[in-house]
Amino acid sequence: MDRLDNTVRPYAWGSVTALPELLGTEPTGEPQAEMWMGAHPGAPSRIDRGAGPVSLADVIAAAPEAELGDAAVRAFGARLPFLLKLLAAGSPLSLQVHPDRAQAEAGYADEERRGVPHDAPHRNYKDPHHKPELLCALTPFEGLCGFRHPAEAADLLAGLDVDALKPYVDILRAEPEADALCEVLTALLGTDRAALADSVDRAAAAAAQRGAEGGPHAPAYAAYAALAHHYPGDPGVLAAMLLHHVTLQPGEALFLGAGIPHAYLSGLGVELMANSDNVLRCGLTRKHIDVPELLRIVRFTPGDPGILRPEETDGEEVYDTPADEFRLSRYVLAPGAAPRALDARTPQVLLCTAGTVVARPATAEGAELPAMDGELRLAPGESAFVPAGEHVTVSGEGTLFRATVVA
Repeated sequence: MDRLDNTVRPYAWGSVTALPELLGTEPTGEPQAEMWMGAHPGAPSRIDRGAGPVSLADVIAAAPEAELGDAAVRAFGARLPFLLKLLAAGSPLSLQVHPDRAQAEAGYADEERRGVPHDAPHRNYKDPHHKPELLCALTPFEGLCGFRHPAEAADLLAGLDVDALKPYVDILRAEPEADALCEVLTALLGTDRAALADSVDRAAAAAAQRGAEGGPHAPAYAAYAALAHHYPGDPGVLAAMLLHHVTLQPGEALFLGAGIPHAYLSGLGVELMANSDNVLRCGLTRKHIDVPELLRIVRFTPGDPGILRPEETDGEEVYDTPADEFRLSRYVLAPGAAPRALDARTPQVLLCTAGTVVARPATAEGAELPAMDGELRLAPGESAFVPAGEHVTVSGEGTLFRATVVA
């Protein structure tokens, strides 16, 4: 069991205060967007087993079976298949989708064959892996997730009473659902940005007014107006109006599978994802948008965004998803309660988000070892890596998130 030393990424959309408040540190005055926990090559965690800090990625590469277990290596290769993050959004992230496994493999192979540099701004596929992800809110958290039914999106756009949007309203009301969503998104992303800027501004002004007036769509209208404030004239503001506006309460989560358009808007959460960098952007960004490739990846299927709540089994609250690369669960530990033994079959990353959690080495039967060597006390924002096969119990008074793979 190893305490993790993690990197905080200072992306421009990050909150200046949310992570410092959780970690109990002074704000730097700069955005602090994500803290990465795992072995992603972009910012691997560091551990110290007595010879000084070393990259967790290097430790795993040197002895993958010992660190990950034979089953995980057979299933996912000699790499930790998931990445755990604390994500603090102070302003909206780009509107984006992720490819499925076959699309990622084919896209990566094609760009490798064509010699597209990995750091090229127009490169779509950074690796051959898919990137399902799960976001669990620690504070009220706003996001966009999945397509509305076209009729509902049409009503939302029509409510703005902007003449330039009426052709999109007509398409959404007349065409079959998937065709309508595809046609409108294609039109929005295929039109020159300058030509749409006035329509975006008018829609944003109307959305701000509707949001202030109240009514069932007021929170969504207010969110779209805020998007336009951050991204004036961006066609992605109109594309966002095709999507569900979602507010998660602490403990609630969203699962984002392949092809589902989404964007995080504000709040602090725990994010767990497959270990990949593959993102195709739809808008709310100055970065490259490959419209033909994006339209090939997006799944134009409307439906409920599906807010997840954990299901408890023996004190472990599990967020059930179809992903094999990761499994997220939560323990809410009470003082004086019996220590809880963690399943040792798979590699784990443990993250404390409230209170104090004590992790101790244990026997295979779950009994704590009498020696205190190896005990870790985790405060909010502190984390640990537990290699496969290492038996651990957790106790204390606090909240612990546990990231692992599906056994």
